[in-house]
Amino acid sequence: MIRRTLLSLTLAAGFAFQAGAQEVVVKIAPPHAIVERRGPAPEAGFVWIDGYHKWDGRAYVWVPGRWERPPHPRDRWVAHKWVKRNGGWVLVEGRWK
Repeated sequence: MIRRTLLSLTLAAGFAFQAGAQEVVVKIAPPHAIVERRGPAPEAGFVWIDGYHKWDGRAYVWVPGRWERPPHPRDRWVAHKWVKRNGGWVLVEGRWK
């Protein structure tokens, strides 16, 4: 019984990961970015991550910008961006590089 439950959880987690890896193509172009006012950094070494529009399955939703500390001292933030491909728009997630 316990082995079957663990196997089911493992398989479910695998399917969830695969589903999350698929591209979501949105047929409606994203709106222009919102210009945000950012306050001062909470501490030295923090980097501002710009806000972006994400697709929630029905509409674009604004995700506000935030201050974040890089995982490594020389890392830089590569911003989220929408690219045109596969007959629509696809979000390329931001990441530390």
